[in-house]
Amino acid sequence: MTRMKWLAGVALVAWCPVAVNAATVKDAPAPGSTGDAPAPQAAGGRDIIVTATIAHSEKDVLQGTSVVTGEELTRQLQPTIGETLARQPGVSATSFGPNASRPILRGFQGDRIRVLTDGIGSIDVSNTSVDHAVIIDPLLADRIEVLRGPAALLYGSSAVGGVVNVIDKRIPVRVPGGGYAVSGIGTYGTAANERTLGAATDVAATDTLVLHADGSYLATGDVRIANFALTPERRAEALATAAANPAPLPGEDPIDYAGNAAIRGRLPNTASQTWTAGAGASIITQGGALGVSYSHYESLYGVPIRYATLPGQGEESPRLDIAQNRIDLRANVDTGGAWLKAIRFRAGGASFRQFERAPDNSITTTFRNKGFEGRLEVLQATRGVWSGASGVQFSNRELSVVGDEAFLPRNGTAQTGLFTQQQLNFGRLKAEAGVRYELTDIVSRTAADDVRFFAGDRHFGAVSAAVGASYALSDAVSFGLNLSRTERTPTAEELFANGPHAGTQAYEVGDPDFRLERSLGIEATFHAHGDGYSLDASAYYNRFSNYISQDQVAQSLCEAAAAPSGRDVALPCFVATQVAARYYGVEADGSVRVAQLGRYAVTVDVLGDLVRANVIDRGPLPRIPAPRVLGGVEVRSDVFSARAEIEHVFIQNNVTDFETRTRGYTLAGASLSLTPFADKRSSLTLSANNLFDVDARRAASFLKDFAPLTGRDIRVTARFSL
Repeated sequence: MTRMKWLAGVALVAWCPVAVNAATVKDAPAPGSTGDAPAPQAAGGRDIIVTATIAHSEKDVLQGTSVVTGEELTRQLQPTIGETLARQPGVSATSFGPNASRPILRGFQGDRIRVLTDGIGSIDVSNTSVDHAVIIDPLLADRIEVLRGPAALLYGSSAVGGVVNVIDKRIPVRVPGGGYAVSGIGTYGTAANERTLGAATDVAATDTLVLHADGSYLATGDVRIANFALTPERRAEALATAAANPAPLPGEDPIDYAGNAAIRGRLPNTASQTWTAGAGASIITQGGALGVSYSHYESLYGVPIRYATLPGQGEESPRLDIAQNRIDLRANVDTGGAWLKAIRFRAGGASFRQFERAPDNSITTTFRNKGFEGRLEVLQATRGVWSGASGVQFSNRELSVVGDEAFLPRNGTAQTGLFTQQQLNFGRLKAEAGVRYELTDIVSRTAADDVRFFAGDRHFGAVSAAVGASYALSDAVSFGLNLSRTERTPTAEELFANGPHAGTQAYEVGDPDFRLERSLGIEATFHAHGDGYSLDASAYYNRFSNYISQDQVAQSLCEAAAAPSGRDVALPCFVATQVAARYYGVEADGSVRVAQLGRYAVTVDVLGDLVRANVIDRGPLPRIPAPRVLGGVEVRSDVFSARAEIEHVFIQNNVTDFETRTRGYTLAGASLSLTPFADKRSSLTLSANNLFDVDARRAASFLKDFAPLTGRDIRVTARFSL
């Protein structure tokens, strides 16, 4: 591991992951700016968002992208990143209750996507299990950028599915006009008696020194649901068990199966309380900027109970008590040279701990994670048709799990990569290519007396590369094609797991002999943007070798794995294996202005997505989102907007042997928003989600049979900025 800290490797990424859509950012000055400069604009006046190194306009982006900001972010804001983004094309959510919902991109979840804060990982344990929350506060987000597909591998080999980048203002990037800037947001939601407050301020201490402070608070009760907690099938199981076993079986805890079948209206053990605080400072000049910040995050939340419906099943109602202390650094220098345009550096380090508490408040399992991640990027000056960027990225993680659910040994992961990305711009035709080499050391630091875990380390060298081009048929219409070859390093969880994991209700067994996960991918994109209309569409196909899949197998395999420790295997047995697999799908997002009634523009929009994922020659992969379409009608003027939308999610019949099919459902929503001031930076929004109180369950959720989505939720949100 020490050796790994100093090794570098050469790195990818096909194209600069950039995101632009109809919801554009109006306030994104370049680092080092000393005024309220507008966002960069491409030729033709289209706004752009830069998530990586080289700026693009939307018509040149070679992968599926989305940006959520401004009024759209206010309207869709939820306590978790997953639910906040669930209405974006190609995006779903893990929906492990209302407090732990992580994004799913094109069917990929867990370690196959990266969730970042301003380009740096969240440094938590959310990729370890779906019941672990992402330690990023949506309340303080300025905008959220979503990059779908392998082009996001600029951020590491684990981003094969894509990247979610949450951008906040904790490290100031401008000297505020007038010497100060203050912003705040407050929300009340009826479904969980949700109360949220967030505020941030920047103060210019001198002409170049800006100080920042922020904080937020969230409190909720148990969330309201539309009907029963259990699906009809699970309710029938529970009632049949209650009728056949009126008294507890020998050695079995007394479980009220009939009571489980009757739970409705509220989802027990889903209340939460979260608070954050942060401070930052930046020195900002015309030639560059240097900034640092500190933040603290604490949360106590419950996860829905997986209720027993058959004899022998257990029940748990844990609460997760988490805390993180984090330091971030950002620096950039605008060199303005003939060959070197700019140098950028970004780093973050954090100490994280998570206690899993039983109903009596005792600690049953403790997770601790210390991590660091840094990126150095060098931007080339444009020379004729040629531009590019290169960089180095390093990350280090030390994770330990102690207690009843210690399904992993203490382990460390260190990763170093170098990447280069180059672009040729011939006007209507643009071509890009890149490569990333990533070197990873993963070490199992198992105790000498714990013989069930692998002891030793694994070393991997992963190469990912991509090439593609876009062609503009006109100023409004363009299409693109890109090819990628990616390699993903197995995680410590996939290599070393051997133990019970109540969060997923599985005894999990990994394989320390796993090889690199490889894929070949192709993606086609189409963009059309003009006066009063827009359309973005993508189609993709990825074929994997050595894909790591976790499958339910005979209990005897887990009993053999647990035998050296003398543990009983009470949970279903899930063993990780490497298989050949494929993912393919389509997604589209479009809008058109259908009428102009005086000051009011009437717009119709629609999005849809579909993904299929299969083990080749065997059958579906588990927990893949169902196809869906979402349509909306919006009426907008300078100070007022009204929107109504309907989302239909189709039935999911493509399931594994250990899954149940998921019924389709239709959700309706509406919102009213008022922006009374000329600067458009303050608003009052009234929104209604699941307006008709539908019992809805996501196919990708581990808890879909036990915990439906939130019922009718009326929300009032006030946002201001001075």
